[in-house]
Amino acid sequence: MEKAKSSVHGLKKALSFVFFYAVISIMASQCFAQSEALTADQKAQQDRQYLEIINSLYYYIQQNYVDEVDAEKLYEGALKGMIEALDDPYSQYLSKNDWRSLSDTTVGTFGGVGLSITKPTENKPDKPAYVEVAQPIDDSPGARAGIQPGDYIVKIDGTDTSTLTMNEVLDRLRGTVGSPVTVTIKRGKKMEFDCTLVRALIENPTVKYGMIRDSLYIRLTEFGLTTADKVKDALNKHRREYKSVILDLRNNGGGLLAAAYNIADMFIDDGVIVSTKSRIAYENSVYTASKRNTEVPAEIPVIVMINGYSASASEILAGALKDAHRAYLIGENSFGKGSVQIPTPLINNDGFKITVAKYYSPTDVNIDKVGIPPDREVPYPDFTDEESETFSNLMSSDVIEKYVEDHPNMSEADIASYAKKLQKDYKLDLRTLRKLVRNQVQRTQKSPLYDLDYDLQLNAALGILAEEDYNALMSQTKNLKQIETERLAKESQTAQAETGKDGGKKN
Repeated sequence: MEKAKSSVHGLKKALSFVFFYAVISIMASQCFAQSEALTADQKAQQDRQYLEIINSLYYYIQQNYVDEVDAEKLYEGALKGMIEALDDPYSQYLSKNDWRSLSDTTVGTFGGVGLSITKPTENKPDKPAYVEVAQPIDDSPGARAGIQPGDYIVKIDGTDTSTLTMNEVLDRLRGTVGSPVTVTIKRGKKMEFDCTLVRALIENPTVKYGMIRDSLYIRLTEFGLTTADKVKDALNKHRREYKSVILDLRNNGGGLLAAAYNIADMFIDDGVIVSTKSRIAYENSVYTASKRNTEVPAEIPVIVMINGYSASASEILAGALKDAHRAYLIGENSFGKGSVQIPTPLINNDGFKITVAKYYSPTDVNIDKVGIPPDREVPYPDFTDEESETFSNLMSSDVIEKYVEDHPNMSEADIASYAKKLQKDYKLDLRTLRKLVRNQVQRTQKSPLYDLDYDLQLNAALGILAEEDYNALMSQTKNLKQIETERLAKESQTAQAETGKDGGKKN
């Protein structure tokens, strides 16, 4: 009897599955049959059918899966799956903590170590899901410890971060103000060292500025709600002093498009600044300059500094000034993010962001995955394998920390003298050693606006303004359309040459 009941129950389950599968198959086939050249009504019907399929699968899992299933887990999985299906690295589902982190790092204050971070969702044997530092916040514990964009946090208080979720990482980095947390930093292939950070109340200033000789130096770390106003304050405060302007966009990952547009409008008095293009009509916009918003006279030289971590809104500003022949760019090729995302909250205190448009420079160039080349490249030298190992050993030791602790109030002369002593045991460039010592000396101080001893790119900018003919340099610069045309022609020639080597196309 029991066996008969079991058989009947199994038959019911099998029939239930067959029926469910049949319904799904029929609905899916109806959708697929209409996938080509759909009318508006057909598209609406297709959308309804797919939503019904998703709902059916959700309830089927809830009622039939072997274990109890958390509804929120299915909800998050569905949202993640849909957005990941777009195959767009900039479109993301944002969990409650991700959404909170996005808000924390763009507005307001929060407690922590002052590092803007990212983390892959998938942990692979050949590519562990370590935490990557996108940007240290100025004057934060992370910045004072010398942590750099591109560094990986591989451990937090000894725990491997590849095994942690982003929520767990945030919970471990944040904590009571004044409490310590030790992070293990991996830099490049061979450098690995520990840093003990003391948590602090983090403020996220997006603009810092000051005079260097007769140049107004403005460093932008992010494009937030108040960034354009603060840039305007800087220009007004030093209006009678500056004879040139240096905009430092290095390590600036972007932010609000409107902020980049408003800042560009202070330097450009006419023409297009940026345009956005989308299949959505209201996302197609052209942002133009207005003479009434100009703050910097046309005769004032402007230099923009960029590097591989200058992205998105940074590239909008740099591209606009370059195409308008309003600035000379120095540094390294920018990141290459030419798309626009809009963060959108959901009712669960989570949210998402998806790409809604692509942006184009004044000469109608989209720099996505290409970036903006500087007019003058000024790279930082790479470490050799031996230097990388030496650097790791030095950073993992407490040699510098103990020396600075035993020698308070070190002057620049003291720093230079100690760097020479260090070099006997650690064969690194003196400029790098001075920087490491200086970072330790300034750990408990407000970070200086600039470091002329270490910053090769800033020195190059100042050298151009002081020693070279700025107008002559500007007359030789190319806009982004010219650069794109030359790049595409070169790629075409290379492709043709490769085809010739292979003896033509292969079937």
